[in-house]
Amino acid sequence: MKNENCKTVRLGDVCENQAEETLFKNIAKLIEDSRKQVAKAVNTAMVYTYYRVGHYIVEYEQNGRNRAGYGKETLKNLSAQLTDVYGKGWSYETLAKCRKFYVAYSNLSDGQTNSSPQFSLSWNHYQILMRLENNDERKFYEIEAKSQNWGYKWLQRQVASSLYERLALSRNKDEVMQLAEKGQIIENSSDIIKNPITLEFLGLKTESAYSESKLESAIISKLQTFLLELGKGFLFEARQKRFTFNEDNFYVDLVLYNRILQCYVLVDLKIDKLTHQDLGQMQMYVNYFDRYVKLDFEKPTIGILLCKSKDDALVELTLPKDSNIYAAEYKLCLPDKALLQAKIKEWAEEFQSNIEEEGKHE
Repeated sequence: MKNENCKTVRLGDVCENQAEETLFKNIAKLIEDSRKQVAKAVNTAMVYTYYRVGHYIVEYEQNGRNRAGYGKETLKNLSAQLTDVYGKGWSYETLAKCRKFYVAYSNLSDGQTNSSPQFSLSWNHYQILMRLENNDERKFYEIEAKSQNWGYKWLQRQVASSLYERLALSRNKDEVMQLAEKGQIIENSSDIIKNPITLEFLGLKTESAYSESKLESAIISKLQTFLLELGKGFLFEARQKRFTFNEDNFYVDLVLYNRILQCYVLVDLKIDKLTHQDLGQMQMYVNYFDRYVKLDFEKPTIGILLCKSKDDALVELTLPKDSNIYAAEYKLCLPDKALLQAKIKEWAEEFQSNIEEEGKHE
């Protein structure tokens, strides 16, 4: 009887401890959530303050008070005054960024100096965005950072990897404006493709020899980053997925699923130049999944051949026009942003020239 009473007491102590632990966790979560809200509110207020500071500086300059050659001294003097009153945080560099931020996000040509844009990202985000001279590019990254909840470091990486240019060059000419207006919209299988796919995060050296299995292992070790680089809605299912047909075994390097398109995405890795045999093999993989794996409600399977190099003419000749198979080059270092921008400019000029030529014949 005495032992039973002891057990009852011990059980009571356990229940009491669990209740106190639950109480602590609930209050701790409340405090953490509150701190996050306060931090977000402070950050938002800071962004708007920097924007208005930039407005006053630019207004001062436009009124002729800031003559050529004296701009730097003006900001230095202003920095010293603000630092004396408000302490650190108002350096010359910060004031120069405020001015740049205002110029990037205001429409001075229309005289709308009193209206402020809506800001919802952190100051760290805007320090990256305001460096982009192309308004369409800046709007695209801002939309994606908001909708995808990108941290500023991932935004920095996407800008450095020229995501906007890579997506633009992978799309039809009449779809490019949509990037700046709506961000990356996933509606068709071709919407998930970008050229090239940048894999600098794998840490593989371009000049070093490596096998397809080493490339695959490197991708698996950085799987989350790899899926983010591929784009929106990707989920991982398997590596070296085996299927058997007519007593022969076949292996797909990576089997993914895209929840937005509701379809399987098969990825095969090729460390050399793509061949028509590679394309035929992927066609067989896709056909198998469409006929024996996918469910009735799911969309047709997509095949992606991730290769070191490819011949676009060969790919076009080998695959049917309505094919769901795509060849995408990968790079182990960040692409040359200036080169991609030059390609887009050349492409845009050609597009505009074609429109003008069509207009003449109408």
